[in-house]
Amino acid sequence: MAELSIQEILDEKEAGLALELLAGAGGLTNLVSVPRIQKLGLALAGYHTSLHPDRVQILGSTELSFLGSMPREKAVEQIRQLCSSNISCLIVTKQQEVPKYLLAAADTANVPLLRTSHLSSDFIALITRFLEERLLPSSTLHGVLVDILGIGVLLQGKSGVGKSECALELILRGYRLVADDVIKVRLKLPAVVFGEGMDLLQYHMEIRGLGILNVKHLFGVAAIRERKKVDMVIELVKWEDGKEYDRLGLEEQTFNIHGVGLPYLRIPVAPGRNVSSIVEVAARNQLLKEMGYHSAREFQDILEKRMAEVARLHAHTIFGDDLE
Repeated sequence: MAELSIQEILDEKEAGLALELLAGAGGLTNLVSVPRIQKLGLALAGYHTSLHPDRVQILGSTELSFLGSMPREKAVEQIRQLCSSNISCLIVTKQQEVPKYLLAAADTANVPLLRTSHLSSDFIALITRFLEERLLPSSTLHGVLVDILGIGVLLQGKSGVGKSECALELILRGYRLVADDVIKVRLKLPAVVFGEGMDLLQYHMEIRGLGILNVKHLFGVAAIRERKKVDMVIELVKWEDGKEYDRLGLEEQTFNIHGVGLPYLRIPVAPGRNVSSIVEVAARNQLLKEMGYHSAREFQDILEKRMAEVARLHAHTIFGDDLE
């Protein structure tokens, strides 16, 4: 599992966290391993059961006001207990003044005490996004990711099966390329997978016989997007005579990426089959499924009702009105 030290968070400039160190420099090597943050809340009243030491702990206006309303001796004791719980760090928002006993406790326990000028809500959004980018699992996949009617379709298959050619045909129809060849996929909470292109290959695709094409320059910015949620996976496979393929659409398989099960289809490729049209229809069908409409199941229900009706009529012909 990925981890970040408090020193790395403090040194981050591009995320706009605007952090400064007030106390507890001895704990800058403390590690954060989850992207969730925690507002201390009841922990300041001594209820530590729900405290998660490995998360970034936030002290906003409400928390500091609550501390200020306590008798000083009780507030000092609660902060001492809190800092002795091996928490990774404390971050004060809104550039608020920090009580001296809090500074002293952070130094004593080597708990980094940081401060930011952002409001609590703004800072929580910023640091959550930053931690998700740095801590959640990511990997690379071979394939092509395209956006079809808002459905992120990940095309996979062996080299030369026609993934890029299929994607190019879809781009010509007005859909958008996210990444070709190498796709960086990243988990995002609660259970969503996003895909994007690698920096070097972004907006480019390889078409055998033509070479490397810059899709952005050829078709404009409307033909590309930087990242997209992956909604389904389609594997293109070469047609094999005699092999059985799903003909009803009732077999639902999943493709696992970082623990997220995505709808998965295998589409055979053969001369005369318009693969790009099939992929487009698959995306449209997935859109219907997400809206609660399943064509194959509806057909199955109609077929079963028709078969039951035919069986009833047949039995009535044989047994007449004595049939119960």
